[in-house]
Amino acid sequence: MGWKETAEPVLTRMPSVTRPEGHVPFKRKLAWTAGILVMYFFLTNITMFGLATGGAGGDFYGRFRSILAGSQGSILQLGIGPIVTASIVLQLLGGANLLGLDTDDPRDQVLYQGLQKLLVVVMICLTGLPMVFAGNFLPVNNTLATQLGVGVTGLKTILFAQMFVGGVLILFMDEVISKWGVGSGIGLFIIAGVSQQLVAGLFAVPALGTQVTGFFPAWYGIITGGIQLDPFFQSLLFDPGNILALFTTVLIFAVVVYTESVRVEIPLSHARVKGARGRFPVKLIYASVLPMILVRALQANIQFLGQILNNYVTLPAFVGVYSQGQPVSGLFYYLAPIQSRADWMWFSGAFTVTAEPWQIVLRVLVDLTFMIVGGAIFAIFWVETTGMGPEATAKQIQNSGMQIPGFRKNPQVIEKVMERYIPQVTVIGGALVGALAVLANMLGTLGGVSGTGLLLTVSITYKLYEEIAEEQLMEMHPMMRQMFGSDD
Repeated sequence: MGWKETAEPVLTRMPSVTRPEGHVPFKRKLAWTAGILVMYFFLTNITMFGLATGGAGGDFYGRFRSILAGSQGSILQLGIGPIVTASIVLQLLGGANLLGLDTDDPRDQVLYQGLQKLLVVVMICLTGLPMVFAGNFLPVNNTLATQLGVGVTGLKTILFAQMFVGGVLILFMDEVISKWGVGSGIGLFIIAGVSQQLVAGLFAVPALGTQVTGFFPAWYGIITGGIQLDPFFQSLLFDPGNILALFTTVLIFAVVVYTESVRVEIPLSHARVKGARGRFPVKLIYASVLPMILVRALQANIQFLGQILNNYVTLPAFVGVYSQGQPVSGLFYYLAPIQSRADWMWFSGAFTVTAEPWQIVLRVLVDLTFMIVGGAIFAIFWVETTGMGPEATAKQIQNSGMQIPGFRKNPQVIEKVMERYIPQVTVIGGALVGALAVLANMLGTLGGVSGTGLLLTVSITYKLYEEIAEEQLMEMHPMMRQMFGSDD
């Protein structure tokens, strides 16, 4: 008896959001999407019961927070972290062909989805338990623990239970979006989280007596003389002027929009409808930027391992030396991604960097290599597991009644044509996105948003716009939906 037969009773009984029967009208999709988005904002603003006043001892995700969504100290403390980590495990197992699942088989599809949910639950526990019970990431209110008579351990258990519920909620919220809404829930949550930070970076006015951090309020103070630029050029480029952050933010927007428009278009014609023609676009970023979430999540989990080990054992110097919860030398330091200008600008008086220049250069090279190679590898896995590979694409074109003019109407022939473009573009696009992510992080952006987070947000928003436009077109011309097999 194989593992599928053994696990089938459990995997097939995993709770699931029911798929809609037939086509879901576009307005209803928008309503579901808006409802889930409101629910997400609501949950990220609910502080967990029992948490010490003042939040937490330090954000476990740190600068990865904008990529993994969620909110520190809230019900959605874990964000999409467990979902992404489970996806990494599944993609690695699938890439090594250890699962033995055929995603074209309906039975295996159910098993795959059930296995994914089970892994997410496991990852919620593996991530949440150390976050609550190890270190000082989520300190509890000792007075409340005494009043309730449950003790510190009991109150920590209550904290974990709330975190567990939040992790499961975001899993099903993502599933509702994918089945009843527009786009991807994971992408939507990233857009929501990063947008909040970006708006704050542009317009935030802190409380009286504290430094103005929003870009426009800061420049209002500079122009009116309330804020002095001293030293002039350094303050103009960095803080409070933030000219470099504004330039990087605009540059990322422009580069992503441009690269999304770069594509190879393969002409198609309909076999049954004379004159019906179309094009299959193979974009430069063919696998989208979502595989980049997997790469960054892998880095976040590596750093998580280092923090947990540092809390319990004394690590050798070559493994990692920590200061205020962050690695400052050793292996974990070099594996830590560059997240801002302050991590590498040793030549600028604006930042205090204690590492030697050669250490910083080595760390940048390791991060660049990790992102480029990891981006290419996960892009390949993403394409194969989401039905975007040459074989799956050829079947989709064949089933829609389309064919490539000048070639026989045969899936194998279409697949050979697709193999000329898709594998190469997938690798190049994945590596390019990885390099862009590192560059964006090094230059910094407005609002303290990580460069990778902004890169993801712009690209996901662009794709969401394209999907909405396509949905509107299908809504206005129902015959096109039938012609291209787009009925839900």
